[in-house]
Amino acid sequence: MTRDLLSRKIEALRNCVGRIESKLPFRLEELESNFDLQDIIAVNLERATQVCVDIAVRILAERSGPSPTTMAESFELLAKEGVISAELAVSLRKSVGLRNMLVHEYSKIDWKIVHDVCHRHLDTFRDFAKAVLARVPG
Repeated sequence: MTRDLLSRKIEALRNCVGRIESKLPFRLEELESNFDLQDIIAVNLERATQVCVDIAVRILAERSGPSPTTMAESFELLAKEGVISAELAVSLRKSVGLRNMLVHEYSKIDWKIVHDVCHRHLDTFRDFAKAVLARVPG
């Protein structure tokens, strides 16, 4: 992946996180009842996770190791390659689970989990950006 392409993807990731942060802090009750807030948060969490997956898959495609069979596995393989830490891989795998819940089970979304992610775990995306920028040649 060229450094320019990586930079554009990282900027898209930062935009997603920034959009979520622009709505912080919000109460769980507000998130549960405000459909506009739900849309902004859900779409940007989905996009942030997808950008991370896209970056991971591109990095892995340029290496000689195995290809991931799932989005979540892409982070496990990046950890095995030493691009990200094992702890970060676990957090990113969880973000894929959240993304899948947001995309496929809209009526069953646990907004408490979404609230917690927005208030306590957005650093996962920033940490991913830092890790790949530090380890991908430019």
